[in-house]
Amino acid sequence: MKKIVLIIVIMVVGLVAFGYFSNKKAMENSQVAGAEIEKAPLIFFYGKGCPHCENVEEYFKKNKVEEKIKFHQVEVWGNKANQKIMVEKAKQCGIAEDNLGVPLLWSDGKCFSGDKDIIQFFNDKLNTKDENK
Repeated sequence: MKKIVLIIVIMVVGLVAFGYFSNKKAMENSQVAGAEIEKAPLIFFYGKGCPHCENVEEYFKKNKVEEKIKFHQVEVWGNKANQKIMVEKAKQCGIAEDNLGVPLLWSDGKCFSGDKDIIQFFNDKLNTKDENK
């Protein structure tokens, strides 16, 4: 009986240690990703399940935007750290937190809000890129 209890205790301690170190590594990776995102010149903020965000994402797929233009896609509804980054970027554009929503595109200090404005932004970028070939 003592062996079984000892084995269970060792397993629980092992699982707790594994969970702690796994979470620590995930947090370190998250902090690196957050710093990388904050410095990015082009960031698309979206919410999972947002219909207007899905319109933009469909546009990205249809036009292979991710293959042609480098930018970060950042989910904010399920990630508090990403929400904080979005709020900071929006403030740089003069958007108050109570007027903030997704989808939001941040481009070198300028913000574009809503699926139509964001899609137009990428259309303009893609057309300019095609003209430079």
